[in-house]
Amino acid sequence: MTILATARLRFEPFDDSHFDGLQAMNRDPAVQRYLLGRPETPQETLAAIARVQARWAAWGYGWWAFIESGSGELVGAGCVQHLGHERANPHEIGWRLRRDRWGMGLASEAARTLARHAFEALDAPLVCALRHPDNLASQKVMERLGMRHVGLQHWHGEQVALHELTRADWQWHAAPGRPSTP
Repeated sequence: MTILATARLRFEPFDDSHFDGLQAMNRDPAVQRYLLGRPETPQETLAAIARVQARWAAWGYGWWAFIESGSGELVGAGCVQHLGHERANPHEIGWRLRRDRWGMGLASEAARTLARHAFEALDAPLVCALRHPDNLASQKVMERLGMRHVGLQHWHGEQVALHELTRADWQWHAAPGRPSTP
């Protein structure tokens, strides 16, 4: 399984050792505000780890726990998966952070790393991201990445804002000296 890293984060594929950190983050109502809309139960966290491990086994990618380099603490999680968990659909990236790590640039750092992995390692022609229509913080991360808002669509049982980034746009935005938005 692939381990990724940035200057401040180590991305470790979900395993049982991440339960305590994931449960602490996912039971925070503020973290879940635009996701489940309620705190995640310990049973849901265990089930999610098992689902993610099965996807890793089947696809070779999935969700990572974000481990902060300086502290060794689990401070977030992110994924490369497929929209609707169907392999025929485009790749999707997603992320979440502990509330005490919001506003530090970690979401943008993680999103760039996830997109790079999808484009460079998985040869994805297109990467998508979903957000609750009211989640303006995630919208800003998506815009900094160079993603284009496509519109509202129905995924995972909810009306969500879909953003996408083509490989060509990624290469333009990733070029040295280019602004993060056109």
